[in-house]
Amino acid sequence: MLEPRVEETKDLTSVELFAGGGGLAMGVHEAGFRPLLVNEIVTWACKTLEANKATDRGTVERLPRRGERWPLVPGDVANVDFNYLLGAVDLLAGGPPCQPFSLGGVAKGDEDKRNMFPQMFRAIREIQPKAVICENVQGLLRPSFRPYFEYIERELSLPFEERQAGTDWREHDKILQERLTADPTDPKKRYQVVTTRVNAADFGVPQIRNRIIVVAFRCDLGVDIEEFKKSIASTHSESALIRSIRDGSYWKRHKKVPEAVKALVESRLPAETPVDDGKLPWRTLRDALKYDYSKGDAEARKWQLPPIPPEHLDRRERGAGGVKYHIGWPDARIYPGHTPNVLDRPAKTVKAGVHGVPGGESVLLTDDEILPDTADSETPIFQHRYMTVRETARVMTFPDSWKLEGPRGEQMRQLGNAVPVRLAKFFAQAVAKALADAEKLP
Repeated sequence: MLEPRVEETKDLTSVELFAGGGGLAMGVHEAGFRPLLVNEIVTWACKTLEANKATDRGTVERLPRRGERWPLVPGDVANVDFNYLLGAVDLLAGGPPCQPFSLGGVAKGDEDKRNMFPQMFRAIREIQPKAVICENVQGLLRPSFRPYFEYIERELSLPFEERQAGTDWREHDKILQERLTADPTDPKKRYQVVTTRVNAADFGVPQIRNRIIVVAFRCDLGVDIEEFKKSIASTHSESALIRSIRDGSYWKRHKKVPEAVKALVESRLPAETPVDDGKLPWRTLRDALKYDYSKGDAEARKWQLPPIPPEHLDRRERGAGGVKYHIGWPDARIYPGHTPNVLDRPAKTVKAGVHGVPGGESVLLTDDEILPDTADSETPIFQHRYMTVRETARVMTFPDSWKLEGPRGEQMRQLGNAVPVRLAKFFAQAVAKALADAEKLP
């Protein structure tokens, strides 16, 4: 299944808020959008952006020319004035922080100040972008959070219906619901909203990462929402991975995998082979360590990261060919509730945190077998170690050329907070195609 393609005939533009280490911004850029402004508050993340694509814009508000570096405005988004961008932006993108995002925290008139959706809505009012992409945690759809999240969806539909200071969100929600029953008086001030549950693995990312992606199109554009929904159908599946392991095509891609590893992987497959669903196989952690998928399936480069045996867990760089941040780290532990990634499945969700984040998300099980203490053990036991920052970046589908600033813990935090580049690019391409198709309408 092919990713949606967009002809590079129009100068598409974007604004990125809450940019973090740059995953969503990079994906949007690779989809053909030219950033007019990028905003981030965390110092190390700003340094990462500047080390790659961005430069501090300074205080002068101006539209950059083609070919310029991304204009970065560091600091609190609440202090950013977007009015000079009115009418110049095709896509506004961002993953607004929304902690603690529960009814206990938002039932009052004064929501938690870490909820940044209000700043996203302010940016929409000042910019009036043609489209919006928001990424966030899937937990927002839990029953306890759902009423407030549905309110946020309605706010996104009617961002110009501002909530008055001191008004309870439920009171404002009633006003929004009433407004939505009527035809818009100004279609430029209303948006059509599509919320999609996604697992990044279903889009070719070598990682299980369950999120929601909210996309909105300005109503005056006449975007075909049903066609857009079809364009964001998943491209990869677990069933296809199982089939590829069982028919041997997966192992043909990976030479010299020990027979004990193959036997263990195959012993854990379902008894029946799934039917062919026409999709591509999930990408695994082993795939990510061998191939650079930052350019997509067809253009993936075979670039095996250097191995890190137990004697190389010494905090020393093991990169090659310009690959950095491939550093062995000691003292990884596994135990019940803290289980490691396995090579022949997508990695667990990369989480923001230091190298020992809970749940074993940054630990992997290698192919190196350990001799059991007793002769009774029939199940092979394998060495484990921490994943390197570069391995984690590959799981997030950042290109090997992407630089990460700060100590290891800060680098991992940036990766854990990011949107996988490949996932961002897929949705941004679908948005670009929807906008292009709408422009062709009579």
